[in-house]
Amino acid sequence: METGSRCGGKRPHNGVFELGVGTFVDDQGGYTSVAVALALLVSLSLACSLATSAWVQNRSADVQAVADATALAGANVVASYATVATTLDACVLTMGMAGLVTLGAGLVASAVPGLGAVGTGTVEAGRKVLDARQHFATSSARGLRAVEKTLPLAIAVRSAAVVGASGQGGIDYVGCAVPFPHESQTDFSGLDDEVDADELVDLSGPMSEASGRAKQAEEDADAARREGWLADCGDEPRNMRERADALASLPSAQNPHYASPETWNFGAGLRRARAYYARRAATEAPTGTSGPELTDSAARKAFYDYALAEMRAGHYVERADGTVDIDLPELPANTGEMRTTRLYTDSRWPCTDEEGGRTLHSSAQCPGAVGPSSGTASLRDLEAGSAKVCPECDMDATDMGKVAAASTSIDNGFEHHWRRLVRASRGYEAAKERLAEEEGKIRDLAEQGSDAFQRALDMLAVPRPQLCPPGAWGCVAVVGRGGTTTSPASLARAFADSAELPAGAAVSAAALAPDESAAGNDVLTRLFEALSEDMGGGGAGVLGSVGRLWGSLLQGYGSAADGLSSAVDGLLSGLEGIPGGSAAAWLRNKISQIVRVAGFEPADLRLRKPVLTNSQNVFDKAGAGDVATVRELVERLPSSGSPADLARALGQQVANELGDGRFTVAELPIPGTDVTIPLTLDVGDLLGAMAA
Repeated sequence: METGSRCGGKRPHNGVFELGVGTFVDDQGGYTSVAVALALLVSLSLACSLATSAWVQNRSADVQAVADATALAGANVVASYATVATTLDACVLTMGMAGLVTLGAGLVASAVPGLGAVGTGTVEAGRKVLDARQHFATSSARGLRAVEKTLPLAIAVRSAAVVGASGQGGIDYVGCAVPFPHESQTDFSGLDDEVDADELVDLSGPMSEASGRAKQAEEDADAARREGWLADCGDEPRNMRERADALASLPSAQNPHYASPETWNFGAGLRRARAYYARRAATEAPTGTSGPELTDSAARKAFYDYALAEMRAGHYVERADGTVDIDLPELPANTGEMRTTRLYTDSRWPCTDEEGGRTLHSSAQCPGAVGPSSGTASLRDLEAGSAKVCPECDMDATDMGKVAAASTSIDNGFEHHWRRLVRASRGYEAAKERLAEEEGKIRDLAEQGSDAFQRALDMLAVPRPQLCPPGAWGCVAVVGRGGTTTSPASLARAFADSAELPAGAAVSAAALAPDESAAGNDVLTRLFEALSEDMGGGGAGVLGSVGRLWGSLLQGYGSAADGLSSAVDGLLSGLEGIPGGSAAAWLRNKISQIVRVAGFEPADLRLRKPVLTNSQNVFDKAGAGDVATVRELVERLPSSGSPADLARALGQQVANELGDGRFTVAELPIPGTDVTIPLTLDVGDLLGAMAA
């Protein structure tokens, strides 16, 4: 029987030393030094093996993280371009709106009598804005096309720069992002479509001329009305009112005073004349019984009766269309004029048969009327020889003709001022007729202007350009890890063998998503503020009224077009001197209504941000299969090369359409000014990574 210590081992057998339990556990049940040392050795070996394995796993996964960052970098280039493109589109649309609304405002002003020159100038300003808009739209479309053609190269450069900066620990990556679609599919026709406003411009001339004639007619009417008012009650010291008071003691109720032409009309003068002649006819009586006294009174009475009848037959009517119908009788002022009236032809004078024959008298009380009555006769009969002149009263056409002669020729007679009134009424009626005629022409032109404005606005309201640049569907990044990489020696040492990291590749995709946290019009607001500062004013005030209109349209334009209607209403309501119910007021309201119901398709100005997405989503939009496309892209990826070379290897055609230095994307004319601000792109900054 063999004996030995518990910590010992068995004797060598065939040259092999066999360890027993005692080698690791002592007599008291504790671990021996050998056991502890062996445990430490195993632990170190396991720890090093695990560290090496973790290094391999982590480095293997890093290529996916690099691919994700690469895809986001490519999509970020597309996001920047989308912001620029939508901003320029909004500028084009709002500048067109500013020009068109300014044209509309010019037409409205042209329709206002007296504002023809203002309207013509405003129309010219609107035309210049539309010309500037066309120039800007054309330059924008040309610049954006060039940028979109260069976009694949920019995407490759920017994404490849991220790949190049991701290498570490002896591990290098190669790759870039590929945009889908590969080439631009944007239709820029909606951006640079021309807005034909020639019809509006052509209408402004005739409308301005018509409003000028209307203004002259209006001034003539006002002058005639004032002249009539002066004759009736405004002139001092004598007028119809004063004469009616002095000559007929006409009570104030029938003889009112009007303080201004605006509170007076020709009907007031006609009513005064009716009351005056009724009073004179009722109170007329001879001053004596002699023949001449009877003749003078009879002639006056005949004149007053005739004048009263004429006044009662006269009228003054204001029509709904602004014209007037005035019939104020012009009383005879001499014998010749009297012979053209009923005073000459009416058979009203009594006749008697005297020794010398049939004799005409001024009154039956004439001392010469001693023979039997012989009816009545007219002054025309007298001059025709049908009757003779009475030697006592001496009544003839001359006596009748001189009744109003003196009172008409000098201002102490009522008839003098009445004749002024009558002649003023004729000028007033003719001027109001001309005014109505010109206003009718203005209304016709306003309707044509409304239709032309609608057609021009329809050109602006065409569907906005649907941006589809390279990368619009997304960017797919293909990143490879080149060669075989050995794990760091610090992980191996004496406790574990070194590990090898084989070559690998990863694919990722990113697309653009709206950033709901960003206000849609922030970009436009900042743009307008920057433009104002570039002009040295620091505000919209330096841009002029048209520029301020464009600024309000620009800043009020976003995901809804309400700002357009508000700005238009603000401009049109600010036009002064537009009479209510006029053609100008109708046109102003019509233009506002047209804008409100125009149905603009506004630009979506929400900022875009790149987000990771399943590459299948991108491939589906591109019409390519996922597995086959990924395998093809990975197989095409070279081990090295410039960003352009990498992009070409992955099937992307790249080109630089922007040149070197700074590229002018568009030239922005500031409405209402002669300032043009170039909107430039730093090509070196965009493609600088390629040179590096």
